[in-house]
Amino acid sequence: MGVGPGENTLASLVDAVRAGADGIECDVRRTADGALALHHDAVIEGVGTVAELTVAQLPERVPLLEAVLDALQGSRLNLEIKNLPHEPGYDPEELTARQVATLLAERGGQDSVIISSFTSAALDAVVGIDPDLPTGFLTTADYDQDKALGRAVERGWSALHPHHRAVTAALVAAAHDQGLAVNTWTVNDPDEARRLAGIGVDGVITDAVGAILAALGRAPTEPGAPVG
Repeated sequence: MGVGPGENTLASLVDAVRAGADGIECDVRRTADGALALHHDAVIEGVGTVAELTVAQLPERVPLLEAVLDALQGSRLNLEIKNLPHEPGYDPEELTARQVATLLAERGGQDSVIISSFTSAALDAVVGIDPDLPTGFLTTADYDQDKALGRAVERGWSALHPHHRAVTAALVAAAHDQGLAVNTWTVNDPDEARRLAGIGVDGVITDAVGAILAALGRAPTEPGAPVG
């Protein structure tokens, strides 16, 4: 179970792991001076577009990816590449994806990280840098999941990341038959978490760590527990 896609502050991510999450999901964007910052939206309210800001202009609450990798060593990480064509700061060269893949290759520990995206281009860019780096194809509830599975298999991606409303037992079985994991988002309802666990999903992303742990019969970790 992973936490996300809520607040990307370093403190919130560390707290989620301390609370018992198996890992965290965070959103990666590239700044104007080429740093990798964690922020869900393309625009930081009251500050500006991430792609047009330098590191020095980022609010203190917005961490850089390397700081998170240092703080959460040993934890599973789902790094979502944020670079959609309709967003301000869109980069058709997929520099964010390439830079994340290169950074992970240099640091090692790729087996505890999966890079996810809604776009084929970003995932293809990652595979082009490191074919062994796990990749997950994000899809919305209304996306054709059979098409998504076929594309993932064809392009050598590692997992499907569909919205939870699109997840069926048949989809999970078909993905597993092809050697792909199924990780779904964003599951905050305990009954839905139990349904998904019952049909064999490999992971759920949630904003409600304590409630979902309880629904799955797992006790939250004591507050202040060490990370890593």
